[in-house]
Amino acid sequence: MIRVSSSLYRRAIVTAMLTFTAVAGCHHPPPPAPKQPEQTPPPAPSKPTVSLQASPTSINKGDSTTLSWTSTDATQLTISPDVGAVTAQGSTKVSPSDSTTYTITASGPGGSADSSARVTVSAPPPPPQQETIDYDRLFLQEVKDAYFDFNKADIRADAREALAKTADFLRKYPQIKATIEGRCDERGSTEYNLVLGDRRATAVKNYLVQLGISADRLNTTSLGKEKQFCTESTEACWQSNRVGHFVKAN
Repeated sequence: MIRVSSSLYRRAIVTAMLTFTAVAGCHHPPPPAPKQPEQTPPPAPSKPTVSLQASPTSINKGDSTTLSWTSTDATQLTISPDVGAVTAQGSTKVSPSDSTTYTITASGPGGSADSSARVTVSAPPPPPQQETIDYDRLFLQEVKDAYFDFNKADIRADAREALAKTADFLRKYPQIKATIEGRCDERGSTEYNLVLGDRRATAVKNYLVQLGISADRLNTTSLGKEKQFCTESTEACWQSNRVGHFVKAN
């Protein structure tokens, strides 16, 4: 009786173990869920950059200057005042009437930036004042007469020196013309002195032409012994009347 019970007990134990094993084999734990890949956030948009230059930076009123600019990462650019929307890089001419600060503003997904350039406008210099020249006064100061010996029409040494100075003046002021008056002292007949006066005026003109003065700037006339500079009957007075005298003709 006891043996039967032991046998039955062992069978029961084996059966229970087999049943537990079968039940345990039917309930495996689920596999772990696959890991999701980590997502990297997109980079933030870059902030725009921009630069603006003016060349030249200083102008006279009425002149122009050139604005030049470059930019990065901008979708919209404007220049103020008066220019408006522009491309990402370029240049344009402006003619401000007064000193002006130009500013370019660049904007995009990453924000905005600006840059400025100052243009200084100066009033144009006044036109140079035309110097008023008193040609009549200069003529009297600078033009030298040629004096002659009695009864002669030869250009003597002191006359050559005087006429050289006269030629310098006439070269400096080419717009001036002159009349050469051939004069004589009181001695001799009127007819003779008219001829002598003509010879003296012609001699003076020819000498100036040799010095490079155009002949069409020089007229000649003979006054003979008319219109004396001095009326005394002395050598000093007679000498003052024996002359090729210059008169401004224009």
